[in-house]
Amino acid sequence: MATPDDLKFQEFEEATDLLSADPGATTLSVSSTSTAPTPGDVKLDLSENEEGQGENSELLGREKQTGGFWTFEYYQSFFNVDTMQVLDRIKGSVMPLPGRNFVKHHIRSNPDLYGPFWICATLVFSVAISGNLSTFLSQGDPQYHYRPQFHRVTIAAVAVFLYAWLVPLCVWGFLTWRQGTERQTGGYTFLETVCVYGYSLFVYIPTSVLWIIPFEWLRWLLILVAMVISGSLLVITFWPAVRDDTKLTAFATVTTIVLLHALLAIGCKMYFFQTAVHTVTPAPSLAPPSSNHTGMLTSAAKSQ
Repeated sequence: MATPDDLKFQEFEEATDLLSADPGATTLSVSSTSTAPTPGDVKLDLSENEEGQGENSELLGREKQTGGFWTFEYYQSFFNVDTMQVLDRIKGSVMPLPGRNFVKHHIRSNPDLYGPFWICATLVFSVAISGNLSTFLSQGDPQYHYRPQFHRVTIAAVAVFLYAWLVPLCVWGFLTWRQGTERQTGGYTFLETVCVYGYSLFVYIPTSVLWIIPFEWLRWLLILVAMVISGSLLVITFWPAVRDDTKLTAFATVTTIVLLHALLAIGCKMYFFQTAVHTVTPAPSLAPPSSNHTGMLTSAAKSQ
C-alpha cells in the first residue's frame, strides 16, 4: 500500500542537477493553493474559438465590402443568388402564410434583383403573346387575316417595369418619411421593397397564360384569385411596417398598395384581352320594282 509520503510531489533528478550547476537560477513551484494575479499584471489570452470568430468576422467583412456604384462588383452583388434561393422565394410568394413575413424569412439574408427582373421580363412577353393569341382566337370570321401587334410588347414592358420600380420607390419613400429620421427596427430598404414587388408579380404569369381561354367569367375569376394571392403577400409584408402608425394612415397605406396592385392586373386584362365584338353589316337593298315602273310612265307622258 502506498504511504502518504509516496503521494507527495517529488523533485526530478534533472532539476536537482541544474540547481547544483547554477545555484542562482529562479525556481517555480506549484502549490495546491492558487495565488490571485496582481493588479499590475495584464494577460491577453485568446482561445481557439475567439480566434476563429475573429478570422470569420474579418472574412465576412471583406466579402461584404464592395466597390462604388460605378463598378461592376457593386451591381454583381444584387444578382448573387442561386436557383434554389429563387425557387424558394417564388414558392413563398405564391403561398403567403399569415404571420410569416416574406422579407424576414426569404429576402433579408440576401435581397436580389435577379428574380424580380426575370419575373417582370417573363410577364411582359406572356401578357403580350397571350393577348395576341386571344385576339386571334376570338375572331370568328374565317377570312380574318391575323397581324401580330408587336407594339403590345412595348406597352406591356413600360407598364410592368414602371410599376415594379416606381411603386416600390413611392412606398419606400413614404414609409421612410413616416418613420422619421431614426428608422424603426425592422424597416425595409429600397432593395428589399423592390424585391418584394418583383416576386409578388409571379402569380400573374400563369394567370395571363390562362387568360387565352375565351370565357369572360373565367378570366375575371382568375384575376380575383391572382389579386388575393399577391395582395395577401403585400399586406402581410408591409402591415408590420405601418401598424405602429395611426389607424387611418395604416389602413389607407395598405389599401392603396392593394388597389395599385389590382389596377395593374385589371388594366392588362382590359387592354390586352379585349372581347371581340362581331358586327353584322347589312346587305345593300335593291330598289323596288315599282319605282322603275313609275319612272317609265313619267318618261312616256313627257314624250306625248
